[in-house]
Amino acid sequence: LCLHLGCQIAVSPDTKHFAVDCLGVEVTRATLGIIGMGSIGYKVAQRARAFSMRILYHNRNRRRKEEEEAVGAHYCERMEELLQQSDFVMLVVNLTPQTHRLIGRKELGLMKSTATLINISRGAVIDQDALVEALQNQVIRAAALDVTYPEPLPRDHPLLRLTNVIITPHAGTATLQAVQAMAAEAVANMLAALRGQPIPSPVFPE
Repeated sequence: LCLHLGCQIAVSPDTKHFAVDCLGVEVTRATLGIIGMGSIGYKVAQRARAFSMRILYHNRNRRRKEEEEAVGAHYCERMEELLQQSDFVMLVVNLTPQTHRLIGRKELGLMKSTATLINISRGAVIDQDALVEALQNQVIRAAALDVTYPEPLPRDHPLLRLTNVIITPHAGTATLQAVQAMAAEAVANMLAALRGQPIPSPVFPE
């Protein structure tokens, strides 16, 4: 990843000039595969459309036609079809028995060798041993992980030694505004429950 290497080059005391061959991958017009098109996955698609990305998605339930058209998303009934076509694969699913290790050696092998895997859901959605192997052997180009298992990883974990992975500390909602909004939502849910009213944002909608 040029970002990972670029940060190291920029701050290194040994740097005398910037290399011209530190090149990233173009996002514009690339294919983004979103696995899990719930509310967060759909917001990702809205943002990706601004970059003229081709958007594929796989979900338990297909979105309404007008919702697909609003973001230019194409439904893949089979996850394998999405994996084979995507330049970037983003995981946005809940962790359930069905999604535990959803992405393993077989799924990584279906991806393009130039593809990047992005996980913003839960660490256990990926078989991390298989991911380490795929990154070491260039089965896929790179990974960007906001979540791992456990969190944080043991300091000697092989993922921490790879140069083609970026790991952030589960920081997807780590802004003051997001934390305040989540707290307000939690309070609203509790008050509604205490008053015997419908809960505004239940974990398991009926």
